Amino acid sequence: MSAPTQAAPASAGYGRVFAVPEFRAVFAAHLLSMLGVIVSEIALSVLVYDLTRSPLLSALTFALGFLPYAVGGTLLAPLADRFPARRVLVVCDVVCAGCVALMTVPGTGIGLLLALRCALAVVSPVFAGTRMATLADVLGEGDLFVLGRSLLRIVAQSALLVGYGLGGLLLTAVSPRHALLITVGTFLASAILLRCGTRHRPARTRQGADAPSGPRTPLTGRRVRVLLLVFWIPAAFSVVPEALAAPYADELGSGSAGLGLLMCALPVGTVAGELFAGARLGPEARERIALPLLCLTLLPYLGFALRPGLAASLVLLLLSGAGSAYTLGLDQWFVRAVPEELRGRAMTVLHAGLMTVQGVGMALAGVAAQTVGVRTAVAGAGVAGVLCCCALAGAVRATGKRPKAETGLTGI
Repeated sequence: MSAPTQAAPASAGYGRVFAVPEFRAVFAAHLLSMLGVIVSEIALSVLVYDLTRSPLLSALTFALGFLPYAVGGTLLAPLADRFPARRVLVVCDVVCAGCVALMTVPGTGIGLLLALRCALAVVSPVFAGTRMATLADVLGEGDLFVLGRSLLRIVAQSALLVGYGLGGLLLTAVSPRHALLITVGTFLASAILLRCGTRHRPARTRQGADAPSGPRTPLTGRRVRVLLLVFWIPAAFSVVPEALAAPYADELGSGSAGLGLLMCALPVGTVAGELFAGARLGPEARERIALPLLCLTLLPYLGFALRPGLAASLVLLLLSGAGSAYTLGLDQWFVRAVPEELRGRAMTVLHAGLMTVQGVGMALAGVAAQTVGVRTAVAGAGVAGVLCCCALAGAVRATGKRPKAETGLTGI
């Protein structure tokens, strides 16, 4: 079992993780890389639209942020354990910086711009999975890991709230290509922080060791399979209101202000729920409430069948977002179930699958809304999601009773 690189004082809440110097470097690098991703998405979308005047191609730049995750997570997942984690993280940041730098070259064609966008998305799950595995090395496998992972999620959710607005403001002052140059700097700064702020650790899996090097998914251990599904399936349903926010705001007649509030409500609830669970609850309490919250988190979506107004809709989304605090307990179970030598690729597969199912969920939400209407689609997602979550909760309980040897991860 990994141990933190420096003991943290026994204090309450999230403050303990910042007492570990390596985590401070990882956290700062995460902020910079998130800034780079968000600004590059906005700037590239605007650049593509300026070059083509095509809303379809502009929207495609966002869609390409989801689609290649499955490819990167499947083919490149073994890299997270075959090479030292610090090297993988730095190389990923440098590759991202290089891809964005090529986007800024005048005369770059649309095809190449979209291909570079795909390259960023292919690299992203490897970076995210390696970083998650590194957290367990830096903070240990216990409560500090859960709190550190939660903080990174909170940063990501908060970035959704403010990042796009700040990116839009930036584009009022500089051109899209100049904005992309700024993101090159953020990726390089992240690479420097990770190179200088974290210590070298050997690869988890040596070349020629028993663990296979091919792109196999972590489906051998039943416990791991179930926990992966608990990460993925609720996320596929939870994105439905976000995917349908624009047509729903139009049905409510709430305009752009209502659309903005609808887009913000779920992330605000998620941040609030995680902050409360991380700061006020202990490890045992977070694990105790994980399965009940899993069963309840999508229940508020059923309220959309009652045709709520804007204020009631926002309350329902806030409640659903707060229920996602079950992930803190889930994080602890997952890191226990995965052998240390396979942790990097397991985290990579987890992250790639999460992004992929969210993209699929958004697409299916549009199909459902086109057929049965927006409110019915959201309520239907709530019904199906609650049933799936209850079944998953039962499966988690069942696998938790199995001997530890049966819950391992082999052949990932």
